[in-house]
Amino acid sequence: MKTLFELNPALDIPAYAARFAATGRVQLRDVLTPESASELQMVLARGTDWGIAIGAGTEKPASMRGARSRTPEGQQALRHAMENAEQHSARGEYGFRFAHYPILEAIREGWDPGGAHEILLGHLNTPDFLQLVRKVTGVEGLVKADGQATLFAPGHYLGRHNDSHVAEGWEVAYVLNLARDDWHPDWGGYLLFLNDEGDVIEGFRPRFNALNLFRVPQSHLVSYVPPFAPIGRMAVTGWLRSL
Repeated sequence: MKTLFELNPALDIPAYAARFAATGRVQLRDVLTPESASELQMVLARGTDWGIAIGAGTEKPASMRGARSRTPEGQQALRHAMENAEQHSARGEYGFRFAHYPILEAIREGWDPGGAHEILLGHLNTPDFLQLVRKVTGVEGLVKADGQATLFAPGHYLGRHNDSHVAEGWEVAYVLNLARDDWHPDWGGYLLFLNDEGDVIEGFRPRFNALNLFRVPQSHLVSYVPPFAPIGRMAVTGWLRSL
């Protein structure tokens, strides 16, 4: 796992910092070394037992582990949860569904002690990575990162929201993209930012080996992945926190 998370030493940090200062968001391309990004992509693609996350309105989001999601009982529960999420989304309320592996929960419950996902979260909490984010964002009080692995397959989406959890220390959201390097715009899965009138003011394609950083709260969504898209919009996502 030596190459699982090595930062690219050639990043133009001042340019990225200027962009973040102007808009509150930025995409750092080629953030990891090529070897690191490829190894991490392989961990997500081949070494992750994907569960499902589903949200509907203000209800507590549902999270189901991979093994249970493959049982008849789990499938039935998922269908009910997905229908509920779709009904909320159809009314213009918050909803989402995507595959995920909740790394913090997995560590707390001992799903895979010492495994690649645990090692990854450790890398996200190293001084080198946290200092990189502090330099780019100008948020000096960042002390730790949480995280989950996410996979947006056909039919998945994340509805508009703003991550207004400042009381919990959420300062900067991050998305470490590990999608296919040929991800096509028609396949959806874009991180889109909206103004108060619902217009898209900026969007980031899910580029392979690109790190999105944005200040929260900020209105955003992940666009719907259509049925003809391949399975490949993978990422590690979470929040950089001051608490």
